[in-house]
Amino acid sequence: MGIFSRTRDIIAANVTDLLDKAEDPAKTIRMIILEMEETLVEVRASAARTIADQKEMRRHIAKLDSVQAGWIEKAELALSKGREDLAKAALVEKQKAGDLAEQLNEEVATLDAALSASEADIAKLQGKLREARARQNAIATRLESAYNRERMREMYQGAKVEDAFSRFEQLERRADLAEGRADALSLGAAGPKSLEEEIAELRSSDKVDAELAALKARFQPKEG
Repeated sequence: MGIFSRTRDIIAANVTDLLDKAEDPAKTIRMIILEMEETLVEVRASAARTIADQKEMRRHIAKLDSVQAGWIEKAELALSKGREDLAKAALVEKQKAGDLAEQLNEEVATLDAALSASEADIAKLQGKLREARARQNAIATRLESAYNRERMREMYQGAKVEDAFSRFEQLERRADLAEGRADALSLGAAGPKSLEEEIAELRSSDKVDAELAALKARFQPKEG
């Protein structure tokens, strides 16, 4: 079932209100635009038929004008021959053609009014259609923006990001362990001696030399 029942409904419709009440604005605006486009096609087709009817009626009116002129000529000929009865009969036929032409002229005037109304309706429908398409573009932009925000949230807060950071932490832990092992291996390695260490070594060397000399003296043979 369509949203609108006739052209006047579309012209009087408030697109914003319809979308505010819709559960799915994107779907609703597509339906609105589709129905507007179909209605516009129908109104234009109706206007085309009206124009065709007008042209046909005007052709009939032109023929009736020629018929009236012909009956006048015949009435004049009859009078010139003294046949007043024939002249009167010719004028009666002329009157019939005139009455029919007048009726057709009235119908043409009615069609003119209908065509003017159709043209006004077409202009209003086109305006409503532009409005609906603008709203559709706005809704599409909002949906795209919301989708992008959702993707950004997933990017920063999603399981993939958490897994990636977990992997980073594991790699950092491995690096820490590797550095720890390297530091442990270098604990016993020789390095440059400090000044105090070198002086302490000199003192220790002096003590050793003195003790060695004393030991040698004990074992040297005594003189005389």
